[in-house]
Amino acid sequence: MSDKKYIYKKTTVLTDKSSHYCPGCSHGLLHKMLAEIIEEFGIQKKTIFVAPVGCAVLLYDYINCDTIEAAHGRAPASATGIKRSNPDNIVIAYQGDGDLLAIGMAETIHAANRGENITVIFVNNAIYGMTGGQMAPTTLVGQKTLTTPQGRDPSKEGYPIGACELLNTLTAPYFIERCKVNSAKTAIYTKKILKKAITNQMNNKGYSFVEILSNCNTNWGMTPLDANKWIDDNVEKIFPVKNFRDRDANI
Repeated sequence: MSDKKYIYKKTTVLTDKSSHYCPGCSHGLLHKMLAEIIEEFGIQKKTIFVAPVGCAVLLYDYINCDTIEAAHGRAPASATGIKRSNPDNIVIAYQGDGDLLAIGMAETIHAANRGENITVIFVNNAIYGMTGGQMAPTTLVGQKTLTTPQGRDPSKEGYPIGACELLNTLTAPYFIERCKVNSAKTAIYTKKILKKAITNQMNNKGYSFVEILSNCNTNWGMTPLDANKWIDDNVEKIFPVKNFRDRDANI
């Protein structure tokens, strides 16, 4: 019998496949958090992910759970059908800003408005990452992208859309919070919020939405450290990190 004592051991909910994510990207960290939560809760065999069209399109290669690939933007609709037909399963829609707020705006709003008992995780990196760095609904005013080379001009491209603020106008959602994962401290807190959002579903409380401010150092043209700082200095000023709705706390 081994007398080794492990300080840390990789969760078996993560596969051994090397990811395609850029070095410094937050998606890998978020996958790890979710896998650890699933293992801790003992729900691996009953969890079903709905993967987006976006950087996390290959989520099923990295998290060892049943996963369905939705059409672009349709993750909440797919998650609704899965959950209603399999109410004992834990259904998690994992989406990016283009998927959730551009082509998928209608599905996002109506799933939330119905109060579907699902967990939606929204990774906001203020840009289209997979397709090379085009403007997204969350791109900041003045931010340069491939499709706004002079910076986003609100007179032409409109303003960044606040997903949490938008969903907070609806009556049905049970839990809405915006977090970030650009430091060890913020990542630890975000993991707690992800646990809560999944626990809400396990307890049949209804729709939970977690927005996570993430970097895209490749398409932002920065080092990972500079990109993480840019979240604090710029992104969070437009998308404040806070709790918007928590029925448990009457918020």
